[in-house]
Amino acid sequence: MKKTLSAFALFLLIAIASNAQNGKTCNPAKEKPTAKNTKATAEGGYGLAISKEGATDVKLLEGKMENEKESFVKITGKVVEVCQVKGCWMTTDLGNGKTMRIRFKDYGFFMPKDCGGQTFYAQGIASWIETSIAELRHYAEDAGKSKAEIEKINAPEKALTFLAEGVILGKK
Repeated sequence: MKKTLSAFALFLLIAIASNAQNGKTCNPAKEKPTAKNTKATAEGGYGLAISKEGATDVKLLEGKMENEKESFVKITGKVVEVCQVKGCWMTTDLGNGKTMRIRFKDYGFFMPKDCGGQTFYAQGIASWIETSIAELRHYAEDAGKSKAEIEKINAPEKALTFLAEGVILGKK
């Protein structure tokens, strides 16, 4: 009985730990782009079907989030950079010299690696998080940065991030 309870507790801890990392960094061995999770709808949508109506310009988001820890919102902006490993995150310009990373809920969908410069609409949760040095270096590696650029990352970063449940890509 003790062995069964111990095994169950271990399984539960592993499940919780893996959920805590959901969507934070790429794991190409685990989450694989497929025809289903990389194909856009006729309207250019990925993930949950959303509309463009009511979207806030991403450049206004930081001001709206000033006194909020997190908020469910719809945003629009331009894609700056995309994960070049498999399209599992993208960044957008906040208009103040900062960028915001957009991840995709449950790794349920991926963006085309060549969508930089395109307009997007996304619906999901904006939140303030602190990203570790290791994770920042991982993102830099995913983006194809040089080893020298990666090594320059030496402090964690508190920033506005976005977990999208659905995205619509427009034209460049």
